[in-house]
Amino acid sequence: MSAVLIALFVSLIGCLLIIRFQHLHKHVTGDTDLSGVQKFHTKAVPRIGGLPIFIAIGSALIPRWTNDLNVASFATLLLVSALPCFLTGLLEDLTKKIGAKERLVATMVSAAIAGWFLDAWLTNVQIFGIDWILSIPIISMIFTCFCIAGVANSFNLIDGYHGLSSAVAVIILTALGYVAFQIKDYPIMVCSLAGIGAIVGFLFWNYPRGLIFLGDGGAYLIGFWIAELSLLLVLRNPTVSKWFPLLLCLYPIFETVFTVYRRVVLMRVSPGLPDASHLHQIIYKRVVRWAIGSTEVETLTQRNAITAPYLWLLSSVAV
Repeated sequence: MSAVLIALFVSLIGCLLIIRFQHLHKHVTGDTDLSGVQKFHTKAVPRIGGLPIFIAIGSALIPRWTNDLNVASFATLLLVSALPCFLTGLLEDLTKKIGAKERLVATMVSAAIAGWFLDAWLTNVQIFGIDWILSIPIISMIFTCFCIAGVANSFNLIDGYHGLSSAVAVIILTALGYVAFQIKDYPIMVCSLAGIGAIVGFLFWNYPRGLIFLGDGGAYLIGFWIAELSLLLVLRNPTVSKWFPLLLCLYPIFETVFTVYRRVVLMRVSPGLPDASHLHQIIYKRVVRWAIGSTEVETLTQRNAITAPYLWLLSSVAV
C-alpha cells in the first residue's frame, strides 16, 4: 500500500501548489479557450494535472529500489517509455499548437519503446486467422503500437467533464491491480496502485469543482499507463484472457470507435476535428441540463460534476 500512499501524497501536494500559484503561470498553463465546441467550463483553469501525476508515480517507485529491484526496474522502464506521449501532450497543454496526429505518433513511439524494453508485443488475440497474421513480427509491432495509441487517445476523448476520465481510469486500474494481485504479478500490481494513488490525489482537486484539469499530457499518460499494463498483464500471464482488458476499457474504446465513425462516415470531416457529440456530452445535454435548468455559474459547475457519475456507472458495469 506504500505505493498508493506515496503517490497520493505527492499528487495531492503537487496539484495544490499548481492551483495555489496559478496566478504566476495561468497565462501559460491555463485552458483559456472557453469558446470551443467541446468546452464546458466557465473560467480559465490550469491544465497540467498530468505533471503531478507523472511525478507522483515516479516518487512511488523510489522505495522499490531498496526492497524489490524487479518491480522497480519494470516500473521505471514503463514510466520512461511513457515520456514521449506524456511530454508531447504536456507541450500541447503549454503551447496549444501540437495536433492530434503528432500526439498519436508520440504515443506510438512510447508503445514501441515499451515493446522493445519490456517485450510488450501483441502476438495473438485468440481469433483464428488473425493470430497467424500477428505472428509476423513487423505486423505485430505495428498492430501493438496502433492499439496502445488508440486506447491512450480514448482517455483523452472522454476527458470532457470534471472527474470523468480520471475516475474511469481509477476504476480500471483497480480491476487490473486486483487481478494482478490474484495471480501474484506484483510489478503490474504496484504500477496499478501507484497510478491509482496519483490519480486520486489529482481527483481531490478536480472533482467536483474542477480546480485543475488533466490536460492532454495527463490524459495520454493515464491512457498509455492503462493500455500497457493491460497488455503486459495478458502477455505475462497466459491464464488471463486477451479479452479481459478490452472489456475493462469498453467505454473509452467504444467512445473512440463511435467518434471516428461519426466524424468520418456521417459528418465527412477529419477524425481529429473536435465536436460536441460525445456520449458524455449527450448525457449532459439530454439528461443533466434538463434536470438542472439554471444557467448560473455555480449551477453550471454542478451540472458539469453530475455528468461524470453516469459514465462511472457504465464503466463499472464492464468491470
